[in-house]
Amino acid sequence: MNVGIYIYDEVEVLDFAGPFEVFSTAARLEPALGLAVFLVGETGGCVVARNGFQVLAHHAITDHPAIDVLVVPGGVHTAELDKRVIIDWIARQAVSAVWVTSVCTGAFLLAGAGLLDGRRVTTHWADVPELRRSFPLLHVIENTRWVEDGNRITSAGIAAGIDMSLYLVSRLADPELARRTARQMEYPWAEEAT
Repeated sequence: MNVGIYIYDEVEVLDFAGPFEVFSTAARLEPALGLAVFLVGETGGCVVARNGFQVLAHHAITDHPAIDVLVVPGGVHTAELDKRVIIDWIARQAVSAVWVTSVCTGAFLLAGAGLLDGRRVTTHWADVPELRRSFPLLHVIENTRWVEDGNRITSAGIAAGIDMSLYLVSRLADPELARRTARQMEYPWAEEAT
């Protein structure tokens, strides 16, 4: 089971690093689960996240393993939303991915790829009005940590992405592994979405 996390310039650090830590920790605690976690960037190589945090993508969008779980984090996403190559890539990954997820404003990129029309979704509280304005076909839910609709899971901002990722571990394996993962991380997991 491959977890591919898309990163881009001005991505919010904890939006991608939190899920990366959750899935990596779960993989370490339960090797039989067969989780592999990697970062995908537009061209591979260095990405400059928020506040100048530099991180190396493991793969480029043109050369990466198959993605079973796609995670699209938030951040300053508007430049990505304008890149047809990125929106098309996200749409292609969703065709074969078992789960398609977002953290915070990553929901805008999933919506831009047409993956959330008619679905219940969420994002960071400060971005809820803009998400509603930009994508009126979405049913945007407020005051929740994450929303699951079919094989799409969207989460609110930053730390909510960790909660959503732990929830996904509970779905991929079982709630006990998610609890063990949270304990290993010394993270107070909010097991319920609200």
